[in-house]
Amino acid sequence: MSRYHGKGGVVYMSTSGAGTAVSVASLTEWTLNMNTDKQEVTAFLDLNKTYVQGLRDISGSIAGWWEDSQDALFDASESTDGVKMYLYPSNLASSVYFYGPAWVDASISVGVGGAVSLSANFVANGSWSRKP
Repeated sequence: MSRYHGKGGVVYMSTSGAGTAVSVASLTEWTLNMNTDKQEVTAFLDLNKTYVQGLRDISGSIAGWWEDSQDALFDASESTDGVKMYLYPSNLASSVYFYGPAWVDASISVGVGGAVSLSANFVANGSWSRKP
């Protein structure tokens, strides 16, 4: 079992639900949250709180540097049928990734003291899976 540096992370994304996913350039980070709903079901005489698990709530974010020739994140945020997304922890382990359809919200940040950056948040638009 190997460990990897984050420098090899990759995000592939389409700009529509029917489009082909391509690598998104100049990204510097991504996160994926795979939380599940939990409902407390503690009863009298239980020794501790008890919960049952509900559905997964997939969400995450991506961030990087803006390039004037790259509109993929903004095109994705305007899609009326969502996007296809593939998140690779490392290009050195290309058979391991997380994937699924998503809704994307994009942002751009411009400040006098720094480089122009972009970011996006996403949520699931259907079932997500992991390819181990």
